Amino acid sequence: MAYKHGAYGEITKSKAVAAAQADTVLVYVGTAPVHLISGYSAAGIINTPVRLRNMDEARATFGYLDDWDSYTLCEAFAEHFNNSVANSGPIYVINVLDPDTHKDTQVTLSNQDLSDGPVKISNGHNVILDTVGVTGKVKGTNFDVSYDAEEDVVIVTPITTLTATETITYYPIKVSLVTSTTIIGAVNADGTSTGLAAIKQLYPKYNAVPNLIAVPGWSDTPAVYTAMVAASQKINGHWEAFVIADIPANSTVDTIAKAKAWQTTNGYTSERSKVCWPKKIDGSGKVYHLSTTCAATMLRVDLSHESVPMESPSNKEIMATGQYFGAGVSNPGYDQVEVNDLNEVGITSLCFWDGRWVLWGPHTAAYKFGTSMDPRGIFDVNFRMLEFITNGFQRRHGVEIDGPMTLGLKDSIINAEQEELDRLVGLGAIIGDPTVEFLESANSTNDIMQGDFVFDIQFTNTPPFKSGTARVCYTDDGFAAYFGGE
Repeated sequence: MAYKHGAYGEITKSKAVAAAQADTVLVYVGTAPVHLISGYSAAGIINTPVRLRNMDEARATFGYLDDWDSYTLCEAFAEHFNNSVANSGPIYVINVLDPDTHKDTQVTLSNQDLSDGPVKISNGHNVILDTVGVTGKVKGTNFDVSYDAEEDVVIVTPITTLTATETITYYPIKVSLVTSTTIIGAVNADGTSTGLAAIKQLYPKYNAVPNLIAVPGWSDTPAVYTAMVAASQKINGHWEAFVIADIPANSTVDTIAKAKAWQTTNGYTSERSKVCWPKKIDGSGKVYHLSTTCAATMLRVDLSHESVPMESPSNKEIMATGQYFGAGVSNPGYDQVEVNDLNEVGITSLCFWDGRWVLWGPHTAAYKFGTSMDPRGIFDVNFRMLEFITNGFQRRHGVEIDGPMTLGLKDSIINAEQEELDRLVGLGAIIGDPTVEFLESANSTNDIMQGDFVFDIQFTNTPPFKSGTARVCYTDDGFAAYFGGE
């Protein structure tokens, strides 16, 4: 060993570790204008999770268009990365739009003059960029293709000498071919997965545990909501996530009474979810699904508490100037008292309060005021804290599986989990004296012989300050002051 005198550092080979979640992992499933990205087929942006940290990255990876009805993920990009209240990220997105499949019939443009410069194809946002060709010519050698978002044109630029009578062909995108079945997706016979089913790819790809799922533009379809709730459970056989969904806001569901009836009729009542109504509108006139805003606010609030989901997004300021009930609907909107009528059946909304627009509603979709229910479903934080602790136990001890369960390891697991619970008490996420126990009654000799061990964890998460009432009464005691009394 060489002579050393001083302080030194050395970079060594990495060691694999269990998944360490540094932030809340929010997954969106939807459509993005990937047909405007050159090389989309090889870019790994179809039916696979992709992490995004800012708007520039979102635009470069998936493209961006203001047509949020067609390209639902662009709404999420704007909510997270162009938010006047606060940006939040990263987010993980799964785009299901596949230009190889979701395309219209080929368009042929004859007698195009490329002899004296480029040709522009109007309505460029509909053109699948990689399908643009010049008959008999080679892309990259004889011509090049680009998209100009400002003019909304696809530009075909000659590289070599071309003529005034060239034929240009291309395929238009056909987003209408994307259906709720596309969003729900499936695990195929060859092992590939699509849509919501592709969430399982996130953990092995990014070593991150998904814990929030949103599908704006589609979650108000009952089949999609049902699939979201199913997809949120035992991801990769382990992880639990929470769902944020919408009730439709349109001319059919344009009042509180209709929203409540729709929720009941369509079964939007899972304790594993928050359901939102109506939509919101911002100062520029853009309309957002409230599920997108709720998800982004949850992420922002979690990150303010070391990624612990201890605080509801309710009563947090959002980027909005009003409630939106659908095109042509004349409903002027509701105040806080009226919105509470939604909250009492587990519907999250928005209202104007204390000079700002805020989300309003701390409950899960299972909540029904005045009914007997499992208390874990009363507040969103109740269920999310259960998921947080369940996921955390698996992350912390997954690497120990198949090693010898010594008495020392048993005690080590108990001590580690108790330390985590104590940390959460210190953070204010849970209260009282949470416990971790290894009970003989829960661990039979046969179970231990099979290598199966159960640890019982009990805790009480900190409840939200849902309401506060000052009880004020009149008294005549003060009149004594006129006579020098104290």
